[in-house]
Amino acid sequence: MNDPLRKLALRDGRYAPEAFEFLYQSLEHAVKLARRDAAEGSGRHVSGQELLRGMRDYALEVFGPLAGEVWRRWGVQTTLDWGRIVFLLVEEGLLNRQESDSIQDFAQGFDFDETFARGYVPRLPPEIFARDDGGGA
Repeated sequence: MNDPLRKLALRDGRYAPEAFEFLYQSLEHAVKLARRDAAEGSGRHVSGQELLRGMRDYALEVFGPLAGEVWRRWGVQTTLDWGRIVFLLVEEGLLNRQESDSIQDFAQGFDFDETFARGYVPRLPPEIFARDDGGGA
């Protein structure tokens, strides 16, 4: 068990290790959405709200309308829980923060059911709509 994310998750006990891993995966997505992927060091920093946008977008991509349910099964009930995970990672030295960062940046996030289930719009690949004029069966 050399994985520091898993160790931290198990020691804390509130959230599944998968939540910590998902947060790390989403972080890169958020950096790209904020158009800071070419930056280095602190220039890549994203705010709590930017991270939540990246997480929301990535969750829709990976889990679709089930994202909220997946998050809840991981112990994440609100966006504030993501802030708690972020600050656990900061305390462990696994993430960096800026002086202006606050856990409250995650408090006014979004409702999981509204965003993921009721607001879900399928993204179908364009080839689904291509016509087959070849006369095939």
